Amino acid sequence: MTDRTILPTENTAWGFWGTMGERAAQAWPLAFAAIHDATGTDPDSVRAFLDSRHGRHFADEVSNQRHAGRGIADAIDAATAIWMGWRIGRRTGRETGIPAGLPYLTGFVISEGIAADIARGD
Repeated sequence: MTDRTILPTENTAWGFWGTMGERAAQAWPLAFAAIHDATGTDPDSVRAFLDSRHGRHFADEVSNQRHAGRGIADAIDAATAIWMGWRIGRRTGRETGIPAGLPYLTGFVISEGIAADIARGD
């Protein structure tokens, strides 16, 4: 990756940050870096994903991994691997426009990045 910038959240009430609660400050940079490295996407798209409803679901998986006994860094790595292992199916592809077969994490990071660009008028 050429740009390892970790951008701050723009959504402390919801998304990944809001779901992680008291662990958010510790978990955010770890999750941001893990997702950035796994997907090869730009930092703005990673932030858009983490700040979205999909970021909330990603945080839910991190919490599941924490409840299974993993530390925060290992839980984030496990959640990242799980989301990268899932594939976008035909139905989800039709509903979202994300190409079928793409890793779930990559697809939703790109999708949220595009939605954020549109919302900003880029």
